[in-house]
Amino acid sequence: MRPLQWQEGGRPMADATHLYLDNVTVSFDGFKALNALSLTVEKGELRSIIGPNGAGKTTMMDVVTGKTRPDTGTVRFDDHLDLTRLDEPAIALLGIGRKFQKPTVFENLTVFENLELAAKGNRNAVACLFARLSGAQRAAIEETLETIRLGDRRHALGGGLSHGQKQWLEIGMLLIQDAELLLLDEPVAGMTDAETEQTAELIYRLKGKHTLVVVEHDMAFVRALGAKVTVLHEGSVLAEGSIDRVQSDARVIEVYLGR
Repeated sequence: MRPLQWQEGGRPMADATHLYLDNVTVSFDGFKALNALSLTVEKGELRSIIGPNGAGKTTMMDVVTGKTRPDTGTVRFDDHLDLTRLDEPAIALLGIGRKFQKPTVFENLTVFENLELAAKGNRNAVACLFARLSGAQRAAIEETLETIRLGDRRHALGGGLSHGQKQWLEIGMLLIQDAELLLLDEPVAGMTDAETEQTAELIYRLKGKHTLVVVEHDMAFVRALGAKVTVLHEGSVLAEGSIDRVQSDARVIEVYLGR
């Protein structure tokens, strides 16, 4: 995949730490899934996270979203909010959204109706769809359809979308809920080459407007994003920097890229 060539649509939001992890450790039956992990992501930044299976990538996202509580360490959002004291619903309300590898959309509802549910913040589809959309909600849906480029599929059922389109719809459902920090777990797994490239374009367009942390194994996709890369290994940061820097790091080659 060719690297993205577009200029940024705007400067990132005011410099500030959006996500801060310091000395975070998580153990499962004696195994350290995270081992004194420290990571900082700035507001409006796009960050790629790579590493071998078992490196701690999923556990890191579990900690940020409140699914898993760390044994030790600090996890802060927006410089001051202590995420370790909050549960999953409270963290989601702060503006932290997570997209899992397998898309979870309402397959028997249209693209528009999926976004309508997300806009109203109600997972009860029947009750939600009988409620009237406000003008602001309808405008937000239209803007999101344009962003995820599914405007021409607004009346299509979720189940009739391609795999890539389902992924874009799920990202759109996070956007319409005003998620400031998006955690995207292998967003291009199972996509065609064309869908992968369109997903890279979508994520790149969101940079600056949102903070994005992308966990991915597809190195061509990671290169296309052109973002700072963090390499995890055995629950801690092994290397960090540009894609060229980490790909030339002997330690990264040994534990990950050389396999």
